[in-house]
Amino acid sequence: MEPLLLLAAEWWWVAPAGAGVGTLGAIGVRRRQRSGRLLELTAARQDVREAHREVARTRAHLKVAQAELLRARAEQPAASAFGAGSEAKRRVQLADRAAKAAVADLRVRRASVQAARATMPPTGAPIEAMPLARLRSEHDALTARWIAYETDPALAIDVPAMSDASSPALQAFLRAQQEATRLRPADRSVRMSPQEFAAYRDAVREATRAFEAAERDALGRAGRGEPAGERSDWGALAQGLLDTAQQALERSAQVWERAERDRRRRRRED
Repeated sequence: MEPLLLLAAEWWWVAPAGAGVGTLGAIGVRRRQRSGRLLELTAARQDVREAHREVARTRAHLKVAQAELLRARAEQPAASAFGAGSEAKRRVQLADRAAKAAVADLRVRRASVQAARATMPPTGAPIEAMPLARLRSEHDALTARWIAYETDPALAIDVPAMSDASSPALQAFLRAQQEATRLRPADRSVRMSPQEFAAYRDAVREATRAFEAAERDALGRAGRGEPAGERSDWGALAQGLLDTAQQALERSAQVWERAERDRRRRRRED
């Protein structure tokens, strides 16, 4: 229990910040971050380039595995061809799956570029609309969901596994959460490189997946089918924080679309 409380202590400010100003991490510098508006898009484009390299790498490995299979079949007499080629065939199958997975990942990365472009804040947008501020809000919302289980005695009784440090699923979340916390910038106005942003983004996503897995496991042990956090004020706050993050994304997209319409209208008038 002690490790949970120690980690929770680092996030005591999440609830008052969210309840006090309606958006997560409201205490911070209000100045504009012009370079930050392109951060998510630049990181997504770099992900695509890395995915392209992974596709090329896995396809090269597949060709090598296929060549080894052909050689194994050619070098062995017919009587022992099956045994000699079975391992080479298995490597071909593994390489083929890896190549297909790389292609699928490339498609996801390309879709992420489109999403990042659609939600990119316009020039002059407030810092709350910037990618880093949105990502920090997403991280804060996840933390609020977890703290609900750590601060509400009723939830601790209803879903004890979410407060049991010996639970492997919860341990996986705590490790992922600590990594996301380590990569989290101290302030939403901090300048980050696309690589640093991508690392923090991926850590938050991994922590989210780990939390949801731990929650499903804990609810299953407790014989429940829905998040117990919804019963408490903390749970309601966590859901509100999630809604705030989603609304920020939607507002950013709407502002961007209006700005685009205005630019097109001005070009027609000129």
